[in-house]
Amino acid sequence: MTASLPRRAQPAGYPHFHVKDGSLYAEEVPLQVLADRLGTPLYVYSRAALHAAWESYRSATAGRDVLICYGMKANSNLAVLKEFARLGAGFDIVSGGELKRVLTVGADPAKVVFSGVGKQAWEMQAALEAGVKCFNVESEAELHLLSDVAVSIGKKAPVSLRVNPDVDAGTHPYISTGLKENKFGIAIENALDAYRTAASLPGLQVVGVDCHIGSQITEVSPYLDALDKLLNLIDALAGAGIAIEHLDLGGGLGITYVDETPLAPKALLDQVYARLEARKLAHLKLVMEPGRSLVGNAGLLLTTVQFLKHGETHNFAIVDAAMNDLLRPTLYDAWHGLLPLHQRAGATVEYDVVGPVCESGDWLARKRALAVEQGDVLAVESAGAYGMVMASNYNTRPRAAEVMVDGAEYHVIRKRESVEDLLRGESTLP
Repeated sequence: MTASLPRRAQPAGYPHFHVKDGSLYAEEVPLQVLADRLGTPLYVYSRAALHAAWESYRSATAGRDVLICYGMKANSNLAVLKEFARLGAGFDIVSGGELKRVLTVGADPAKVVFSGVGKQAWEMQAALEAGVKCFNVESEAELHLLSDVAVSIGKKAPVSLRVNPDVDAGTHPYISTGLKENKFGIAIENALDAYRTAASLPGLQVVGVDCHIGSQITEVSPYLDALDKLLNLIDALAGAGIAIEHLDLGGGLGITYVDETPLAPKALLDQVYARLEARKLAHLKLVMEPGRSLVGNAGLLLTTVQFLKHGETHNFAIVDAAMNDLLRPTLYDAWHGLLPLHQRAGATVEYDVVGPVCESGDWLARKRALAVEQGDVLAVESAGAYGMVMASNYNTRPRAAEVMVDGAEYHVIRKRESVEDLLRGESTLP
């Protein structure tokens, strides 16, 4: 990635993040105030941005039988979950821990779908006892274990098989999940046999068909390619006497990181329903599992420049955030916009923005033209998804605090960890 990439006219997440009198704001709060009072690294979210993203889905589903299940692996802070629960969202979970978070905020378990390739028996039992809407099952071995767990506690598990349609979502290979070589789902050519197995097991009730082809998708064609294959499968299931109640298309809608034009939920749903109506399947309940598109541009990561280091071939802005705070650049070679909280006059210098972690891969941005000085605070854009949830304590670094801005007010929704927090629970040998 180079500094020659096109620059947006407004910050990502505009108008909820915007420049006023030369300073960067979150809603009505100057971000410098948050950095001064709460320190950095600091994750900052906009409550209004969360609501606006949700509204784009709610308005698209008006008059249609659609359940929007927030893919909470993108950002699982309790305050974020509570906002979506208040708005009427369901939740897509991938672990027993995520189930606990959903129940903690008082969400309706009957609007929860449980995905993931490696569910353990205790997680299955907890979800059955909670009364989740559906298990998205990803292998025949999982079908047998889930049936055994359900029978052992006198319940029937509602199941949908995650079908792998072998569709290229046209995204980064680490977040593409619908190809044959991916670990996810059951190959579509084996799906009918797997459904027959599911229908024969005593602890299971078949209720749906599911797929999820990847993340950061900005075009409609991969969804429609997958949908056509799923509709053919649904017809084959009907011929085998297996009726379903819902069709789950997963999530994956992208956001703007650089200059992408995201696919609007309504644009996707209009074409999906045109396909369903043509096949006389519009009576099916539709389930969607958006994550990044609900939270990605609703968050920033604030970080302070510790040192400026000028070299013969590279200049480095060494900041206090690192790969343990935001892993996406290191993991995916991902681009995040970078904005100083205050615009300085004068010439810019091209910097690699790097953290203090002892890895050459510890970087947040490369070849960025910046006018900065030691002590300046930078905002890493589009950090609301797959930011704090992927944070670690590598190098014994406490994780950042998180704050939610609400108009002219803000609320700390996760306290900054201390080193003492990290040592708690450890012990030495006698």
